[in-house]
Amino acid sequence: MDRAFQALLIASTGGLSWLLFMVVHECGHVVTGWLSGAELARVCLPPLGFSRTDFAANPHPLFVAWGGPLLGVLLPLVLLAMVQITLRHKNNADRCGFLLRWFAGFCLIANGAYLLGGSFLGGGGDDAGVILHDGGARWQLIGFGAATIAGGLCLWNGLGPRFGLGSSRGHVDRLAAVATAVALLAVVAAETLLLHAGK
Repeated sequence: MDRAFQALLIASTGGLSWLLFMVVHECGHVVTGWLSGAELARVCLPPLGFSRTDFAANPHPLFVAWGGPLLGVLLPLVLLAMVQITLRHKNNADRCGFLLRWFAGFCLIANGAYLLGGSFLGGGGDDAGVILHDGGARWQLIGFGAATIAGGLCLWNGLGPRFGLGSSRGHVDRLAAVATAVALLAVVAAETLLLHAGK
């Protein structure tokens, strides 16, 4: 039974992290677009596939392109810090803390890999392509990618036993596994409804 809950926790945490990473990333584009006077056309958050934010008018594309990865990294880190400070002296701090730590690390690695890969493959309409086209430098993408991937791996360091790996031998927090799976289903349902509502 422990292995079933371990598999549930790992699969649901991975899926939920991917979907919420895209939400936070697109929030970064929306916020920087709003700050720079861009006119939002639509935000697409499909439960399967890749997210995107389209603007009808975007006077500062370089600023907006950087907004997704930068805020996509900073917002999860701020959330993690706030929760750790708030729950520092409470018994349930560790229960949700490791999941937030995983998610923050995931966002650092995903955003970093996205720009690092784009620094070599960019040239299209992705963020790296826009950054390179509108005045950004390749070394900035490489530096951002290397730094955030390293930071994400540091956050992940030591989390293996919380996911049933190593010395824990498959034992995980069952409530965390169920709660994460429910949250994943809720996000998939919400994104599916929004996707169909936007058609």
